[in-house]
Amino acid sequence: MDFDFTEDQESLRDAVRRFVEKDYGDDQRRAILKAGGFSKAAWDGLVGLGLTALAVPEVHGGLGFGPVDAMVVMEELGRGLVLEPYAQAALVAPAVLAHAAGEVQAEWLPRIAAGEALLVLAHQERAARYRLDVCQTQASSDHRLTGHKSVVSAGSNADAFIVPAQADGGIALYLVTRDAAGVTLRDYRLHDGSAAAELHLAATPATLLVPAAHGLAVLEQAVDIAIAAQAAEAVGVMDRYVALTVEYMNTRKQFGVAIASFQALRHRIADVKMQLELARSMSYFATLKLNEPADARRRALSQAKVQLGQSMRFVGQQCTQLHGGIGVTDEYVGSHYFKRLTVMEMQYGDTMHHLGEVSRRMTDTAGVFA
Repeated sequence: MDFDFTEDQESLRDAVRRFVEKDYGDDQRRAILKAGGFSKAAWDGLVGLGLTALAVPEVHGGLGFGPVDAMVVMEELGRGLVLEPYAQAALVAPAVLAHAAGEVQAEWLPRIAAGEALLVLAHQERAARYRLDVCQTQASSDHRLTGHKSVVSAGSNADAFIVPAQADGGIALYLVTRDAAGVTLRDYRLHDGSAAAELHLAATPATLLVPAAHGLAVLEQAVDIAIAAQAAEAVGVMDRYVALTVEYMNTRKQFGVAIASFQALRHRIADVKMQLELARSMSYFATLKLNEPADARRRALSQAKVQLGQSMRFVGQQCTQLHGGIGVTDEYVGSHYFKRLTVMEMQYGDTMHHLGEVSRRMTDTAGVFA
């Protein structure tokens, strides 16, 4: 199988990398952290690159690019620790809206492509424990929602939310605008500094996107897209953190020599590099499986999340330890890479959750049982 990227994909990578290096350096990112974890100027920079149009169909003013192009973008955003919820707004939201009625698509997809509307998925509930089929938010017959969603990306910076709710004996997907009656948001920041919020709905009017007959299947697809995007982002985060660690080891001296010359530390960084490459291969695997049938796709994405979780934890912990005391200081950028890896390991289902999902979906016996 050919894993080489096309010339257009490499050009896309270079454009995003230049944006990150020029407009999202450490100083800019620290200013965004102080301002609450979201920057309208940085978001406008992503819009200016055309990235919000990436996954929107051409008929609605988008570029109509595929999962591999999205993976390329996410890797570079990961390298720069970009806080804005690009994957949620530009990859997940269009995928859900593709199942909505034509008039809803015509209203929202061009706005997403143009960067005029930021939509995020609000699906997590406290009692769900990462399960997508557990939903306590209720929808009335006239599409009014009552319930509570947790850890909603972007928080008050979002223009609208995609909300699963119980309706007609199943889970339907609705669109709720931020300024709708009955919406209450409590903003806070995650461990990595990114913006999030608790979303409370009280008889809030909503627009039906996907009826209950297909809502759960579309929600699962949306979360799988988010997992694949996060896998690519994690590869970018780890790749940059490993490079920072190697650079530090080549400059930090003990006993008059660089610590990179110590055999024990060289062995540790070799193990780190191996985990990084395992994560990279599983990121490719996850992206390439997005268009598979639901059962194969769900199993593949859980497999990828298990490997990514193991790799993120190992790479983050080892690179931080190889830095010594400076690795845990807020002033050093490496600690922010560690924080981001820690947060990502918990999003969309932690490692243990997806290990259970892989086990539940295994049907092959490898000849062990008749």
